[in-house]
Amino acid sequence: MLDFLPYLLVSLLYVAVALDFWRAAQTGKSNGRTVWHSPTVAVGLVLHGGLLYFSLFGTGGLNLGLTNALSAILWLTVLIYWLANLKLDLHSLQAIVLPPAALFVLLQKLVPETHLLPYAERPLFMAHLAIAMLAYSLFTFAALHALLMMVAERNLHRQHTFIRLPDFPPLIDMETLLFRIIGVGFVLLTLTVVSGIFFTEQLFHQALQFNHKTVFSIVAWLIFGALLWGRSAYGWRGRIAIRWTLSGFGVLLLAYVGSKFVLEVLLQR
Repeated sequence: MLDFLPYLLVSLLYVAVALDFWRAAQTGKSNGRTVWHSPTVAVGLVLHGGLLYFSLFGTGGLNLGLTNALSAILWLTVLIYWLANLKLDLHSLQAIVLPPAALFVLLQKLVPETHLLPYAERPLFMAHLAIAMLAYSLFTFAALHALLMMVAERNLHRQHTFIRLPDFPPLIDMETLLFRIIGVGFVLLTLTVVSGIFFTEQLFHQALQFNHKTVFSIVAWLIFGALLWGRSAYGWRGRIAIRWTLSGFGVLLLAYVGSKFVLEVLLQR
């Protein structure tokens, strides 16, 4: 029971910040109430990072089971949000980013999945894995940011929405940030595909393995590439950008989370 308390503490820290912001959103009294949010999230990130380290490397290898992987991606997503929030006013985003992070840090302990990676000692593979995790985290951040943009746009047009948050940055600023995130994520996803080709060639003497994970990753790469091209060539923005972002993220979920769920959960039964 005691070993569960650190996970519960991290989850409560994330939830406390999110709930306080939701409460401020309902009362309209957000000014001055977010001072403690950033240091609280920082404490949660440090504790969460320590728990991840022991979960990932405490089994004598690199344990990247499903719940560990999801927790790591959400940890990186919260870290990206926290760093971005140091310069930008992204307080509204914490109401969407922190709840899934709070959930997955608990699942990391409650539903442990063991999947030791066989090539963890190879530098090329570890570089490939680090780039891939960062790319997935950036696109997770982008998808959550796109959802927030959707809410902001509906509120701007006074359309009904279940989410009402104050302090939305201007939509043009939110859109600029979205494409910056997608641009960096696209570069990292490209490096992920390229490094994956080199890695599989080094191990299996085969340039590329066309399994479902590879196919979905390439489809996601094409979607985000098309979105960036459409932005540059035709000025795509607003709902078009949001739809393409969420579509690309959905394909990435099928590529990574979907494949891990099938291999580690369904096929193990």
